[in-house]
Amino acid sequence: MKHLRHLIEYGLFRVVLFLFDSLPYTFTCKVARGTANVWWVFDRKRQIVGRDNVIRSGIESDPKKARAIAKKAAHHMAIVVVESLRSTDFLSDEDTTDNIVLDIKPDVLAVMQDPEQSLIIASGHFGNWEVAGHWVSRFKPVAGITRAMNNPLIESMVKKRKSRFRFRPIPKHDSNTGRFLEVLENKEFLALLFDQHAGDYGMMIDFFGHPASTFKTPAMLHLVTRTPLCFASCRRIGPRKFEISTSNLIHQPRSGNKNEDLRGILGSLNRDLEAAIRKDPTQYLWGHRRWRD
Repeated sequence: MKHLRHLIEYGLFRVVLFLFDSLPYTFTCKVARGTANVWWVFDRKRQIVGRDNVIRSGIESDPKKARAIAKKAAHHMAIVVVESLRSTDFLSDEDTTDNIVLDIKPDVLAVMQDPEQSLIIASGHFGNWEVAGHWVSRFKPVAGITRAMNNPLIESMVKKRKSRFRFRPIPKHDSNTGRFLEVLENKEFLALLFDQHAGDYGMMIDFFGHPASTFKTPAMLHLVTRTPLCFASCRRIGPRKFEISTSNLIHQPRSGNKNEDLRGILGSLNRDLEAAIRKDPTQYLWGHRRWRD
């Protein structure tokens, strides 16, 4: 029965992909927003989580306005799927100036252009992180961490779709514990999303003024390997138009106390993410339970 369910899900997914690939972009966006509206109506739990997270962040105190931001964020995430599936429509050309506006700091750009340097790019679920990964792979290969889907047939197809340009997904959970180090040793870019609840694996770092369990991976890799590290975001500023921004390279003086060094780096990353979100709160994944007591 499980295999049959996977086959049915796979067939439906293939149909959706075909429609998304063949129908006009504006129409697929309307379909995506409509799907998000249906999901919003039925997933009452995420409505509440999204609204409460917006309020807790301090971005909006009025529950109705906070709920409106969370709903627009659901629309945004649906559009992210469309943009990611159709990124070849606007990223394949040599000249992407009509679609990509850059605010990359000079020290980060120098590392990106150095064939002998790898780079750790830390980001959050803001804007369209996959479009950013695809564009950055123009410099050199990019490995992004992904969580495997429950349906292995869909997972195989998604991997093929994501492995475009020189961007490739690598599994979040894998028996190869050195997979991150291999990326850096190959002088490639490692893209990490650090803003989901990390549970016991994380460190409690303030996020919008409230402690949140934050993944230590980007900071730990930076300290252990001395690989340059920066924060990056990709904010939508129009239909199929994005602003890719970075922080300066993060320089954390070694104090001799590993936990304090980790805390300093993760605090800097969280503040950079907060600043990005404040530019457009409707482009953040508020439906995730970021804060858990």
